[in-house]
Amino acid sequence: MMMISARGALAAIVCLLYTLAPVCAQDARKQAPPTFRVGVETVFVKVSVTDPLNRYVTGLGQEHFRVYEDKVEQTTVHFTQESAPISAGILFDISGSMKDNIHTARNSIVRFLEAGNPDDEFFLVDFNQSTTLVQNFTRHGSTIQNLIAFNRPKGRTALYDAVYVGLEKIREGANEKKALILITDGEDNSSRYSASEVREFARESDVQIYAIGEEGKLGYGRAEIQNIVAMTGGRAFFPNNFNELDYYIDLIHAELRNQYVLGYVPTNKTHDGKWRRIRVKLEPPEGLPKLIVHAKEGYYAPKN
Repeated sequence: MMMISARGALAAIVCLLYTLAPVCAQDARKQAPPTFRVGVETVFVKVSVTDPLNRYVTGLGQEHFRVYEDKVEQTTVHFTQESAPISAGILFDISGSMKDNIHTARNSIVRFLEAGNPDDEFFLVDFNQSTTLVQNFTRHGSTIQNLIAFNRPKGRTALYDAVYVGLEKIREGANEKKALILITDGEDNSSRYSASEVREFARESDVQIYAIGEEGKLGYGRAEIQNIVAMTGGRAFFPNNFNELDYYIDLIHAELRNQYVLGYVPTNKTHDGKWRRIRVKLEPPEGLPKLIVHAKEGYYAPKN
């Protein structure tokens, strides 16, 4: 774990978290945030904070965050940072282009599963030109480990279909924190769903999408993946080759374990079903480098 020296007592509590390092000791509140449902007025936003070196920043307080909905500042009524269990879907590209990377990708998936806790649950979707739910939700990561050992890469790439199936399935997750982990080395060339349809579905879903795609093989697909991922508050990584995959898998795991959850009651009480844009602004203690905030872009208001 690394500490950044900073001026003032507040800055002293801020820790920059390296991948898989323990969280800074702090008085984290233990209550889990309630689920957001249509008709429930409180909106919850999962927020990750990183420094320019992709290290996670923990120890910030409620006073360091400002939340805006459609440019109107909101009053934060709920704030936690705790390592909560996750419901996660693994979207695994087994198309022909993955032939040289399949072994590395398998090992990284195993690494992610083994770093989980007993309350986590996972499902597995394989995709090439077709998309298959190989394993429903299970708390036994070893079940998925055994299944991915038999993948044989072949065929084309229905990437958008895989994300769509993952978005449908993740709704059944038992844990409040939900994520999809997409591992691919190619751009879509076989989906029946379009990128715009997947983007719209992602906007409606309370899930963070993380993607790892190999640099140089995605072409226009890189921008499409980034667009889908960004609106969910997740992130996309594009290493030069899959030898770096473990590093990014560890980054994703660390981020999911070290997020802030902010809750606010919208000042706009209208139940019109319209899109509400969210912006989270950070006012950190003095002495820290420029920090980056990752949060979902918005939500659809309830509709009467």
